[in-house]
Amino acid sequence: MTRIGNLYGPDATFLGVPGADPDDAPSWRGAGAAIIGAPFDGGTSHRPGTRFGPQALRTTDYLPHDGMRPSLALGVDPLIALGVVDLGDVEMPSGETERSLAALEERVTTVAAAGVLPIILGGDHTIALPDVTGVARHVGWGRVAVIHFDAHADTGDTQMGSLYGHGTPMRRLIESGACRGDRFIQIGLRGYWPEPETLAWMAEQRMRSFEMSEIVARGLDAVIDDALTLAADDCDAVFLSVDVDVVDPGAAPGTGTPEPGGLSSRQLLDAVRRIAMESNLAGVDVVEVSPPYDHAEITAYLGNRVVLEALGGVAWRRHGGRSPAAPLLG
Repeated sequence: MTRIGNLYGPDATFLGVPGADPDDAPSWRGAGAAIIGAPFDGGTSHRPGTRFGPQALRTTDYLPHDGMRPSLALGVDPLIALGVVDLGDVEMPSGETERSLAALEERVTTVAAAGVLPIILGGDHTIALPDVTGVARHVGWGRVAVIHFDAHADTGDTQMGSLYGHGTPMRRLIESGACRGDRFIQIGLRGYWPEPETLAWMAEQRMRSFEMSEIVARGLDAVIDDALTLAADDCDAVFLSVDVDVVDPGAAPGTGTPEPGGLSSRQLLDAVRRIAMESNLAGVDVVEVSPPYDHAEITAYLGNRVVLEALGGVAWRRHGGRSPAAPLLG
């Protein structure tokens, strides 16, 4: 699967990091993390457009793409510290869902098996199925806890008669055994779905869902405490899946199924950074950025920074856990 660049727009890499050919493993095997584009919106149930998400996540920025760009919070430039590379987009035609998901799973599996952290840019949330599956094939079947930020549970049995769509991937993952229901943690759920039958199935799997009402009552820090404790119990690694619709649509309008009353962008960025700093991340995806519905690139900027916060936390953890901002304050 030769690197094919950006399928939906001018070729670009994530914030200018070096590009690499996934078929030339020696050229990228030493990287700490690899960007994988998953431009797929064949699983959407409402507003499409997430096929353009990877392009927006790669290029929405206002800083020059050369030189040191350290995080003010962590004092580390994750792109340099981790030696991040961009493997381009996986070819994922919307009309061929199973072929598309298989191609992405193969790419993620190859990257994870090489000891490189896969960072997948979506695309709709259907892609979580191959993303987590690919990581589990490396870490171990049932050994990866999932921390999932979303307004929606994505645990439906079928979507418009299909097993595959952005409303079903979490059920498919648990049914396959790639991850365990009792180590599947969802943060930010709200609104008026799923229906009672799906909620009953989730309870049977012993999934832990932190709805927005609980987050408001207890505070996000306490919820993240619980999520990290549960994810570390009898699992070897964590996959972090971030749907931007977990954020209130006033701060993230460019998404396919907006649901009012979500997290603030500040809350999401702080939570992602903390999870990356305090857990053994084995994979990350950022999904459901739909540029056609964005305003002033608000959602694309947020998604870009979610990626950077995750990478920053990983770099901080791998480089000895220096005190946040110490290099900048000294």
